[in-house]
Amino acid sequence: MTMTKNRTIQEVGLRTRLKNRDVQLMLETLIEVWTEELVAGGRVEVEHFIVIDVQTIERPTNRLMRKYRFRQLTMRVSHALREKLNPKP
Repeated sequence: MTMTKNRTIQEVGLRTRLKNRDVQLMLETLIEVWTEELVAGGRVEVEHFIVIDVQTIERPTNRLMRKYRFRQLTMRVSHALREKLNPKP
């Protein structure tokens, strides 16, 4: 099953008893704030969940060794989430 934006809004609304339109506004604002931070080269860290950051990569493009720069998002899961996903036997 896939957790879509709409399904997330409904589930958070049910669990918190907030109106779906309030949850939607919060979620869209959160995404906007995180996007602005990442575009600015920052990092988003949600404790005990994930870390998202931007890395600038330089690669040569041809024999003249001109560099091509691009930015790439990386995401790492927290140690706590990793343990929940892969419990020890």
